[in-house]
Amino acid sequence: MHIAPSAAQGATIAEVTHHVVEVNGTTLHHVAAGTTGSPIVLVHGFPESWWTFHKLIPLLAHTHRVFAVDLRGFGDSAVAGADHTSTTAAEDLYEWITGLGVGPVHLVAQDISGGAAYRLAAAHPEALRSLVAVEMGLAGFGLEALADVTHGGSWHIGVLADPRISTMLLAGRERELLASWAFPSMTAVEGSVDDADIAEFTRCFSRPGGWLGASGLYRSMLREGSELRAMAAARLELPALAIGAFGGPMTSSTLAEITAGPITSVQLDDVGHYVALEAPQRAADAILHFVDTVDH
Repeated sequence: MHIAPSAAQGATIAEVTHHVVEVNGTTLHHVAAGTTGSPIVLVHGFPESWWTFHKLIPLLAHTHRVFAVDLRGFGDSAVAGADHTSTTAAEDLYEWITGLGVGPVHLVAQDISGGAAYRLAAAHPEALRSLVAVEMGLAGFGLEALADVTHGGSWHIGVLADPRISTMLLAGRERELLASWAFPSMTAVEGSVDDADIAEFTRCFSRPGGWLGASGLYRSMLREGSELRAMAAARLELPALAIGAFGGPMTSSTLAEITAGPITSVQLDDVGHYVALEAPQRAADAILHFVDTVDH
C-alpha cells in the first residue's frame, strides 16, 4: 500500500497533515496528527467526513497519534460504486489500518459507520485495542426502526438506500438538505455547526455520485440485521466505551449485545447527535480517560 502526502482539497486545520492511500481497489483520504502515544482512529457518520472531528483532533493529539479517515464515498476519498456495502467499508478500514502500520488502534466510530466498525472488530480483533462507539446503533439490534416513518422514523434512510432515488432527488440540493434539515434537526448546541462546516460538507456531497457512499451504508443497514445478530453469537472481547447523547441509551444497549463486557458508558446530556462538533471537550475527556485506562 502506498501512502502519499496530499494538499488539502477543502477546509483544514493547522494541526493535521493530509494523505491519500491506494487500498482495496479505491483511494482513501485521511488526516493525521500527533506524534506520540497509542493510535486513535476516528471514523465519521452521516452526513459527515473527517471534518466532523476538526475540533476534537487537536484535543486528542496532545497525547496520542490521531488518524481521521474519509470512508469510501465520503469527503475526499474516491466516490463509491452503486453496489457499495458496509462489508466493503470494513475491508477498506482493515487494509488501511494494516497499511498504516500503526495497529492495533483505538477505533472511534459513530453513527452509520457502526456496521463497518463492527464487521472490522469481529473479523480482525487483533487490529483493535478498543472500540469506542459514539451515537451508534446496529442493524439487528433496533437500528432499522429508525427507517419506519409510521413510528417516528426518518424519511432519509429509505431515500438514501436507493442510489437512483438519492441521486435524482438530492443532487444539486446538497446545501439546502444539510443546512435546512440534517444538521438543524439533530443538533442541540446552538452555533456548534456553522456556515463553514455546512460549506465543507456540501463541497464533498456535491461531487458527482457524492451520495453513493451513504447509500451503500444505509442500504446495508436495511439488509444486514440477521447477519449481524448471527455474528454477535461470538461476543467481542474488546474494551468498549459507549458515548451517547441525542440517541440516549441506544449506543450502550447496542454494545451490550455484541461485546463480552464490561462496558464503560458516558451520557452527554444537552448534546445532539453530532457529538464531536457540539461537545468536543467533553467527548475528548471521555475518550482520553477510557483509552488511557485501557493502555495502562
